[in-house]
Amino acid sequence: MDDQVVQRVLQEGGRDFYQQQPSTSAASSSSPSILQSLPLHVSFDHGYYLLVKSIQELRSKKDGVVTIGIGGPIGSGKSSLSEKVASVIGCTVMSMDNYRTGVDDGHDLDSIDFDLLVQNLEDLINGRDTSTPLFAFQERRRIGSNVIKSISSGVVIVDGTYALHARLRSLLDIRVAVVGGVHFSLLSKVQYDIGESCSLDYLIDSIFPLFRKHIEPDLHHAQIRINNSFVSSFREPIYKIKCKSESQSGHAAYIFHGKEAQFDNFIEMYLRPPSASEEARINDWIKVRQSGIKYYLSLGDQRIVDKNYIIRPRAEFEVGRMTLGGLLALGYTVVVSYKRASTSVIDGNLSVSLETIDTLGETYLVLRGTSRKIVGTESSRMGITGPWITKSYLEMILERQGVPRLNTPPLLSSVTPVTTQERLIAAPKPLRIAPNLVTRFEDLPQPWTRSPTKSKMEPVMATWHFIPPNPLLSDGYVTGPPSSRDNLQLAPMPDSYDLDRGLLLAVQAIQALLENKGLPVVVGIGGPSGSGKTSLARKMANIVGCEVISLESYYKPEQTKDFKYDDFSSLDLDLLSKNIDDIRNCRRTKVPVFDLETGARSGFKELEVSEDCGVVIFEGIYALHPDIRRRLDLWIAVVGGVHSHLISRVQRDKSRAGCFVSQNEIMMTVFPIFQQHIEPHLVEAHLKIRNDFDPVLSPESSLFVLKSNKQVAYQDILKILDSSKICSSVQNFIDIYLRLSGIPANGQLTEGDCIRVRICEGRFALLIREPIREGNFIIQPKVDFDISISTVAGLLNLGYQAVAYIEASACIYQDGKILIEIDHLQDVSSPYLQIKGVNKETVVAAGSTLKLDGSYTTKSYLEIILERLPAAERSSNGIHSQQAARLQELVEYIQSQGSSSASESSPSREASPLEGVIEEMQSRIKRLERWQAINTVLWTFLMSAFLGYSLYQRKRQ
Repeated sequence: MDDQVVQRVLQEGGRDFYQQQPSTSAASSSSPSILQSLPLHVSFDHGYYLLVKSIQELRSKKDGVVTIGIGGPIGSGKSSLSEKVASVIGCTVMSMDNYRTGVDDGHDLDSIDFDLLVQNLEDLINGRDTSTPLFAFQERRRIGSNVIKSISSGVVIVDGTYALHARLRSLLDIRVAVVGGVHFSLLSKVQYDIGESCSLDYLIDSIFPLFRKHIEPDLHHAQIRINNSFVSSFREPIYKIKCKSESQSGHAAYIFHGKEAQFDNFIEMYLRPPSASEEARINDWIKVRQSGIKYYLSLGDQRIVDKNYIIRPRAEFEVGRMTLGGLLALGYTVVVSYKRASTSVIDGNLSVSLETIDTLGETYLVLRGTSRKIVGTESSRMGITGPWITKSYLEMILERQGVPRLNTPPLLSSVTPVTTQERLIAAPKPLRIAPNLVTRFEDLPQPWTRSPTKSKMEPVMATWHFIPPNPLLSDGYVTGPPSSRDNLQLAPMPDSYDLDRGLLLAVQAIQALLENKGLPVVVGIGGPSGSGKTSLARKMANIVGCEVISLESYYKPEQTKDFKYDDFSSLDLDLLSKNIDDIRNCRRTKVPVFDLETGARSGFKELEVSEDCGVVIFEGIYALHPDIRRRLDLWIAVVGGVHSHLISRVQRDKSRAGCFVSQNEIMMTVFPIFQQHIEPHLVEAHLKIRNDFDPVLSPESSLFVLKSNKQVAYQDILKILDSSKICSSVQNFIDIYLRLSGIPANGQLTEGDCIRVRICEGRFALLIREPIREGNFIIQPKVDFDISISTVAGLLNLGYQAVAYIEASACIYQDGKILIEIDHLQDVSSPYLQIKGVNKETVVAAGSTLKLDGSYTTKSYLEIILERLPAAERSSNGIHSQQAARLQELVEYIQSQGSSSASESSPSREASPLEGVIEEMQSRIKRLERWQAINTVLWTFLMSAFLGYSLYQRKRQ
């Protein structure tokens, strides 16, 4: 990935040269290793990836400890960055929170014990063990120390507001500044509440008085500057159910029996903005929670209520007492405060608590977790059936005591309110995502510390409105006699939103439709391949509990054989229309199930609208086509994601080759079907979402992979998998590596210079792999998305050349936690085994059980094959001469079929003799599948017989 960017910031000099003269030897002069102060302005995900690559570069070129400082204002996301880097690199994180000297505000410069922190860093740098302090915030004092062994601390991260202070900078190899996040979100919120009467500098000095004087100057010394646009998100929400505890002692005895309980006492208060009217919503208030000497702030009562569940985002961040005092000085008033005493037991991602609210004089039983299903299952296991309470403690207090009145009447607005029908909706515009490029320092319009990526952040969420149906949009479509639900439709949102806000608005739209129109609600999510439609649909389903149906289930088998996945005629529109009409009329219907491996329908499943399944989501690239969307209640368009990443990748490759190509030109060449037949439908959506989340660079979507060529028995693999959840499959695939001609080559062909396209089961997929190799691990994103044959042809037309070709078969075994893949590469004698999982410890344990320790490799299959290939048998591209001829046949076939698919020629076409290449591959796939099925049956029979014989012998003895 950004190898050139990393190289830009590498030069001689740095921490090691403050205390010693540079060596004049040739060895030292030829190994630049230390980062220079050259500002790079990047997104959070891009900064994470760049930081990890820089650490690896430094560690390989210098001796001793690599030290990193990650600084920034409170709530910017610096601690999250430290945790994510530590999960990959396996480094030591020294939090400056543990270096407090007392109970004063921990964000005050004088409250940090810099002498001890400097001593700890110097010990580790000089190879000595050191003892770091531990601070208990509830007890408001230091409670002990933690010994850090120098031998295990190859990388040390200092995380804190003042991590880039002048006293520490000379000890740091890499300096990283993080701005934005909820820190900037609070500034936007306060600026919205106060109005234009106060400058941004005045607001910063009021609520973050130390920032401009003591924090911001240090951030300008950072080499990597990260603009964190992430705020509160429902991507990983907290699910909560709550009921009144009638018998506190009985519940406590059952819940806490034999378990270690946690006791917490909080003071929670709500601040009302100075400009609020008597009718102001509580969502506009600011919530502050005090725990010991720490204060945590969240913006408003952000939550979604679905059935019995209260769903909240992770939206809380720590602030100092001076921030709270500054808000009060600006005119915010404390309208509600109460004490919450909590006794809880935590078991993994689930917690059970008894909470007593002093103002209400009641105790409540609360279950919280990251999985809706687990929370519901636990409540059933405990025998708790409600009655469930979905109101917040704030709402219950206000119902009992009333809303405190303001001291002065609100000012009358001089603006005449505009009714819903009179609201003007801006003309729809195409949705595009700007490429994720590194921003230069001189291109920033204002100080970068005040200008996060999302410079305009809406402090108050938009609300949905209903308007009479537009006959121009309905296309004369009528499902039956007119009803009350047909008299209303949602007014489109005039703006587009990021993924987090779009997810919240989508759920709110569904709830508004359920409240005003009743069951059922049919939703369509459209957008290009790889934009994030499926991810959004699943996250919506986790929140509201609905059914998700992919339009891939409606592919016609005869069309998929011809690689026409992005052709609208490939859909069985008659069956799709019947299913939607049955759902709208609350009739039971049969939805097709499409098997992607066989390319055919494997059957049908019944679907019926009910209270538990009253929302149905259809997602696919043509979900907002006029023939489909007229039957839907909510239209959602999603652009960006991996789709935009590919466009940025092509732009980057073209730039490296010395040629500039506009985004529009790439779109027309690589995604011709999208621009002509998909994008025009997206502009009519009720909700437009810009998915600027890059799963390729993000640590959130990473897989930990261990690879070995050691032989492992089939029965040993089965032992480490959950027998009740195990499933297996066989895949046969061809990987084609495309490289843009003109890109400077550094010796041998590398996977990083190529775009990998996989042909598997008659489908084309783009495999984006920009892995991080750390120790024995290959840490890579799981980003594979289907593309059309016209997209591959478009890449070839842009100048990409097929430079490598790998044919292989894979046997895959998985149980939901780990995946074991055995790859048989053509012309490679022994197979390779890969263990994949999202949990690093689980993958390590599986490898140890299979006795693979010491046999791992981090090389790609392309490297392995090129190393084994004799120089005499290589072609000009570096691959086997026989493979080069076969690769040329595939390229010619792709170009011929891609051109005919992109151009709207007659649907009938002459059969190409080159189809024999694909047909031969498919016949080989079928033969291997049959052999694998026979092999599995035989192994199962033999293992069962062996187990039965062993039990029989044991019983006789």
